[in-house]
Amino acid sequence: MGERVTGPTDTQTEAQTGAEDQQRARVVATFAGWTRYLVAAPIVGLFVAAVVLTIVAVVDVVKITMEVAFHHMGLEKTVVSFIEVADVFLLSVVLYIMALGLYELFIDSHLPLPDWLVIRSLEDLKEKLIGVVVVVLAIFFLGRVIESENPIELLYMGVGIAAVIGALAYFASKVLLHKAE
Repeated sequence: MGERVTGPTDTQTEAQTGAEDQQRARVVATFAGWTRYLVAAPIVGLFVAAVVLTIVAVVDVVKITMEVAFHHMGLEKTVVSFIEVADVFLLSVVLYIMALGLYELFIDSHLPLPDWLVIRSLEDLKEKLIGVVVVVLAIFFLGRVIESENPIELLYMGVGIAAVIGALAYFASKVLLHKAE
């Protein structure tokens, strides 16, 4: 007579395969969870850049103040210089917001931050950045208006900045509409 082949039953094989799939899924999920810390490099880089820009701007404020105090700088040049420093400060704020936003999104979403700085999604981060970028562009343009001697060049720059702001506004409205849906 025929010998009976002994081995795992179909039910045992299915259970074993299911357990292996679950184990594989746990390994992949653990690996994916740890990869979020790769974002630490851009977070640290953005934060360092924000700190460096802030220090540079503070040093510039001290230099400008000293030049004004010793009457080496006229009013128009003083105003333009301080507007340019404000631009650097705002850029450092943009970098800081990006660092915080990435940290919130990928590392720890429970930071004790004011409501206006809480970022729950990439769309939230985009919204905040668009707002600050528009202000940076406006301040940059204001500085050029004060010191410009070429009205045509100023016009072209204004049209270019307006186009960028218009594109950002359009993009932001699409993000907000998508977010509302």
